[in-house]
Amino acid sequence: MDPSSDCKTQRTVSFIVLGAGNRGNVYAQYAIENPQLAKVVGIVEPSAYRMKQFVKKHPHISAENQFKDWREMINREKFADAVVIATPDAQHAEAAVAFAKRKYNILIEKPMAITPEDCVRITEAANENGVLFCVCHVLRYTPYTQKIKEIINSGVIGEVVHIQHLEPVGQWHFAHSYVRGNWRNESESTFSLMAKSCHDIDWIHYIMGAPCTKISSFGSLAHFKKSSKPKAAGNATRCYECAINKTCPYSANRIYLEMIQKGDTSWPIDVITTTVEPDIESVAEELKTGPYGRCVYECDNDVCDNQVVNIEFEGGKSASFSMIAFTKELSVRKTRIHGTLGQLECDGNSIKQTIFDGCENKEAVQTFTPTVVKDSKMHGHNYADWYLMDSFVTALATGDKSKILSGPEETLESHLLVFSAEQSRKNKAVVDVSDIAKAVHVKQEKEVEELKSCYNPSLCSKTLCKCTQLPHETGQAPAGLAAEHPLRS
Repeated sequence: MDPSSDCKTQRTVSFIVLGAGNRGNVYAQYAIENPQLAKVVGIVEPSAYRMKQFVKKHPHISAENQFKDWREMINREKFADAVVIATPDAQHAEAAVAFAKRKYNILIEKPMAITPEDCVRITEAANENGVLFCVCHVLRYTPYTQKIKEIINSGVIGEVVHIQHLEPVGQWHFAHSYVRGNWRNESESTFSLMAKSCHDIDWIHYIMGAPCTKISSFGSLAHFKKSSKPKAAGNATRCYECAINKTCPYSANRIYLEMIQKGDTSWPIDVITTTVEPDIESVAEELKTGPYGRCVYECDNDVCDNQVVNIEFEGGKSASFSMIAFTKELSVRKTRIHGTLGQLECDGNSIKQTIFDGCENKEAVQTFTPTVVKDSKMHGHNYADWYLMDSFVTALATGDKSKILSGPEETLESHLLVFSAEQSRKNKAVVDVSDIAKAVHVKQEKEVEELKSCYNPSLCSKTLCKCTQLPHETGQAPAGLAAEHPLRS
């Protein structure tokens, strides 16, 4: 990748965006900044307001290619090279399988899916249909990460034996997304280790470069619950009516109103209002009636606000990971990598290298600053969003699959680690990582067996159903399926 280049000599690729929320807009920004390389030709978004705002940015999208639901267009003749799936997490699996079957290449926001079974199903669909498939594990793509890999591969610090990794989420960021926001409740989305930190487990796995054998985890919802509510807050359930809204570090008034008063309408302000342009009045009204104005001690959240994960790799290697909500820094990850000949201390921007030399260690300090992408607004994750999209677009245009560092198999493997870690936390036991993969396989085999006598899916009255995702044999529908999928008359 050469972000300093003004242009590349490759064909323009086209894609459809599913979900015009924050992440959908971020990835589509690449097409705005690089119209010679990429073009958005379709949008799927249930919100009329978000649809209108998205089309303003991409005015060439024709009316016939604007949909409220992707099912409205799935059976149309294929009209783009790829789809970007940026829908809510629980909606990933059905869309991914359907578009893979239609031979669309796929870029999908993490997590790939919220169950191990769906992750396997998506992986199989991508492989069976031969599509280019990329999961948005953006951290793999940064020059920072690639430099760390280069140093390790050079052998200068010897064999890596242990990785220590911290994700400081940021106190107001956690309150926004995981207490008040879309990822607050496991039944509505997924657990916080998957929603927030599958990035990090994947990154550790990528850097270590060895198979995992065992995993354990501890974590809890320690603070954001009613029992932690300050007495001075009284019976207030919303910040605007609370006596301590000017001093509480989680006050929605302080977090959101102070931003909008400065004229800042970027994230997270742009997700507060979903029907009108954000301004002081509309944001203030949302804080009085919407989810983001709720007291953090009066929400329906249930996901962990702190969690540790310990991983054992082949060869006796290990790693430890901590996710913590209560930090001033926002997602400025800290990492120590310990090798047999030296160590690396990394903070997302700089890499400090120390080589062991008897009692007096020589310090070879290297300060590495991520390459600034010229004129890009895609600065999230130290421009990792840009590097991801550039790799995906280049892979599509040139057929160079080596540009994809987070394909289906790599992602499935690291996602299973995350599921295993959560299983360990809930069951209070060390998990043999192979166990969950075996369990997934057994469950899928059982589903296939139950559907062996499934009727021909082309006769199903629904465009998509569970039947179309598994092997079929023409015949009578099992009783449990007949009611759900009545035949066409």
